[in-house]
Amino acid sequence: MKKILLTVWLLIGGIGSIFACTNFLVTKGATTDGSTFISYAADSHVLYGELYHWAAATYPEGTMLDVYNWDTGKYLGKIKQATETYNVTGNMNEFQVAIGETTYGGREELYSNPGAKMDYGSLIYITLQRAKTAREALRIMTELVAEYGFDSEGESFSISDPDEAWILEMISKGKEEVGAVWVARRIPDGYISGHANQARIRTFPLADGKKSITFSQRDKINDPAIECYYADDVISFAKKQGYYKGKDKDFSFSDTYAPVDFGGARFCEMRVWAFFRQVSDDMDQYTEYVAGHDLSNRLPLWIKPKRKISLMDMFHFMGDHLEGTPFDMTKDIGAGPFHAPYRWRPLTWKVDGEEYCNERATSTQQTGFVFVAQSRSWMPRDLGGIIWFGVDDAASTVFVPIYTVSKSAPKSYAVGNGDMMTFTTDAAFWVYNMVSNFAYTRYDRIHPEIAKEQQKLEEGFLKEIPEIDAKAEEIYKTKGRDAAVQFLTEYSVKTADRTTAHWRDFFGYLFTKYMDGNVKEKREVPKGYKYYAPKLEQPGYGKDWYKVIVEKTGDHFKMR
Repeated sequence: MKKILLTVWLLIGGIGSIFACTNFLVTKGATTDGSTFISYAADSHVLYGELYHWAAATYPEGTMLDVYNWDTGKYLGKIKQATETYNVTGNMNEFQVAIGETTYGGREELYSNPGAKMDYGSLIYITLQRAKTAREALRIMTELVAEYGFDSEGESFSISDPDEAWILEMISKGKEEVGAVWVARRIPDGYISGHANQARIRTFPLADGKKSITFSQRDKINDPAIECYYADDVISFAKKQGYYKGKDKDFSFSDTYAPVDFGGARFCEMRVWAFFRQVSDDMDQYTEYVAGHDLSNRLPLWIKPKRKISLMDMFHFMGDHLEGTPFDMTKDIGAGPFHAPYRWRPLTWKVDGEEYCNERATSTQQTGFVFVAQSRSWMPRDLGGIIWFGVDDAASTVFVPIYTVSKSAPKSYAVGNGDMMTFTTDAAFWVYNMVSNFAYTRYDRIHPEIAKEQQKLEEGFLKEIPEIDAKAEEIYKTKGRDAAVQFLTEYSVKTADRTTAHWRDFFGYLFTKYMDGNVKEKREVPKGYKYYAPKLEQPGYGKDWYKVIVEKTGDHFKMR
């Protein structure tokens, strides 16, 4: 199997640390077309955005698989290889199973699990190669950590297929025992959920063998009535460690293994709240909680949205900067003269011994890659999965459709085409970063042009997909699966690479128009002229910022 070693991925919990990653989950009953969606922004200042791919394969019985820690590249050991693995494109496989994650950290003494051979990243991508459903993924993930341990901090996972979406929260048992404790809950159909670096599962229904089961009852996991699944010792381990002394029925996973603090609310839960409030009228009651002022009034794990959610909605949710909230990043002094919703790290700083913070929005400059996984129950199981994939900042990328049955990744997104310290204009990551970083210099002028171009391209894809689906199904019926897979691969690769080329040209247009703080518009050369200068506008810093300058400097710049 092809092994891909990522650059060190900093996913660290705690106040003032680098928080990373956001997941939103939307069940099929809550979407406009009956799809299941999960979204994921993989945020790290040193993560190079690429689209990973593993081809389906078969292996002789007894084959062993080398496992390397996904963050560090450290060799962890060998595990048993499956005799059959499935095609995986990014974080979604050919059977439309998708998995995302966010790191919440939790109790520091549980971070190290000596002898563990399974970290969170390997757990995701190995499971995707082995699971045909979300429930099967849950069973495989929990069996792997039971046998091989868990070499990661506390993790929340999103797991979906065409019919369901689940949230699984896990933390290792530390230095004393190999393995992990965890709880998984199914998001009720018609509801939505999310997580963003803070554990969110609190109390859960105890095992009754009908709706809730433990790991030892995992043979029942495929029963559609089961909606909660947890480690046999998730409560007893907490009691043994002295973390919890109450009744089992009152046990809260989050409050025990990852208690929320100011940073957990302000930097993490706020992103989930920002998502919820766009489709709910009941979120104002949690404003003080996400501000970090009232940690007792926790957000619900899931809510029922007031309207159905579309794929385009998902793209917009991932591009959120807390606009329209009391924490709107385009409004405070840090936005500067051009109202940019970005703050350079560190996330917190001190003045005169007091600590202060920036906001941490869903869309952020340090995103490596971002996706919306779309699973569609009305399509053939092995043709219906689409991972809408982008690199860099979610607010200024383009989500391109990649069918997850594809036999290869697009060249401009492929692993090995550039890296974090190797620039190339052939790589989508660098092309999209050129556009976004240039926009940060004059956000209020440049970003609206980016948003308009994004929408034009994404709406074009959305209109195109039904035609591609129909053609693929026809090829499937008349020429067979291999021909249909080849057709979808060619469409995905050509569409993605063509979009990268378009975005590279778009950068040239923006740079030409906005360089040096000017705004230029091309004009036709009048008759009788050899050339004619473009129309020039010099908008300066805007009235509001000039007023700030005068308030801060008095008569220092006053003309005499």
